[in-house]
Amino acid sequence: MLKKILIANRGEIAMRIIRTVKEMGLKTVAVYSTADKYSLHVYFADEAVCIGPPDPKKSYLNIPNLISAAEITNADAIHPGYGFLSENAYFSSMCNRHKIKFIGANPNHMIQMANKVFAKKTMNKAGISCIPGINCLIKSSYKSIEKIADKIGFPIVIKSVFGGGGRGIRFVFDKSYLKNSWEESVKESFICFGRKDIYIEKLILDSRHIEVQIMGDCYGNICHLSERDCSIQRRNQKLLEEAPSPFLTPYLRKKIGEQAKKVAEFIRYEGIGTIEFLVDKNKNFYFLEMNPRIQVEHTITEEIMGIDLVYEQISIAYGEKISVKDLYPNFYSIECRINAENPYKNFSPSSGKITKVHFPGGKGVRVDTHIYSGYYISPYYDSMIAKIITTERSRKKAIKKMKRSLEEFSIEGINTIIPFQKKIIQNNEFIKGNYNTNFINENKIKCK
Repeated sequence: MLKKILIANRGEIAMRIIRTVKEMGLKTVAVYSTADKYSLHVYFADEAVCIGPPDPKKSYLNIPNLISAAEITNADAIHPGYGFLSENAYFSSMCNRHKIKFIGANPNHMIQMANKVFAKKTMNKAGISCIPGINCLIKSSYKSIEKIADKIGFPIVIKSVFGGGGRGIRFVFDKSYLKNSWEESVKESFICFGRKDIYIEKLILDSRHIEVQIMGDCYGNICHLSERDCSIQRRNQKLLEEAPSPFLTPYLRKKIGEQAKKVAEFIRYEGIGTIEFLVDKNKNFYFLEMNPRIQVEHTITEEIMGIDLVYEQISIAYGEKISVKDLYPNFYSIECRINAENPYKNFSPSSGKITKVHFPGGKGVRVDTHIYSGYYISPYYDSMIAKIITTERSRKKAIKKMKRSLEEFSIEGINTIIPFQKKIIQNNEFIKGNYNTNFINENKIKCK
């Protein structure tokens, strides 16, 4: 039986995990960089260990320091949250080597899904529809790249094989931009991921970004928990998510759920994961990628299904059977990400001290965060500082509740994207459910 879990992360997700672990009657260990000394997760964990300076490579990405922190506190498990080392196969294997339970996917599944080209090949074997595309490594000559692009046909999208978070992606609508876009993608991929491997696939215009939550245990049981619509994005970064999707018909919802489950069954997946699809305007859908970890937006699935995904994740890691079967939603839930950025100045990062904060509340309102009055927003990490989640019996009511919550959420001392989120939630096309991944540009949403 697990007794103590070290959370190898920071911010709101560290607080999120700590709460569930404590409710399970287990002890918690927080780790922190010197920049996060006064973060809430440090205060609320049973123990806390400093693992290095602000630079993530020397702290939250420092595997030897994390393993050492687990050993000196006698933690028998590590939960990686999302981001950082949550999809790092080497970290997972090192935990196993030191007899520390890694609460997440096994190394083989991480390796299998990390390489997006290999993942697509696996999906083809499983009979899952994939976006047309061909593997193109940096060692390819430009002529071969040009030939492949011509074969697929423009528009195309250039992506990093080992990428994520919208990095290394370039959309190419015309052949005259191909060479520059290719070079830019390679450069950004190397800076962000340390790899220059790139591939090309057909760009699906006016698409919806739909993801399905799946769970699997070590006994071969697999279930899906319906879908989330993550199409509201800016520069390939998710801003607002909702569940269920207003775009899917009951038939398509069932079909996509079954396909996601088929993926998990084919690779014999264990743990919590997400299968992502692109759905075109004609409701044809294509496998995009798989994330073998918990997602930022797991909250809205929890709200519409009435389950705790972190609890399920820990239980699966301990060897228990999944406690639910395929579920379809009875509620509607929306999540707005609140980033410390200035929407009036091209979303420039905003660090500094929060002088005053007031959180929204009331029935059906959830706020996941790690901030408080007097907290200092560091420039070293991701800009997301909070998530607002509203849940209701209807989408219309969930939208109204989100509008009220955004108006009630007040943060002073720094800039946030709350004004931008207000514009999205009040947009008529969003209210109608008429949106896709190009929604921000098509509706010219901006703060002046």
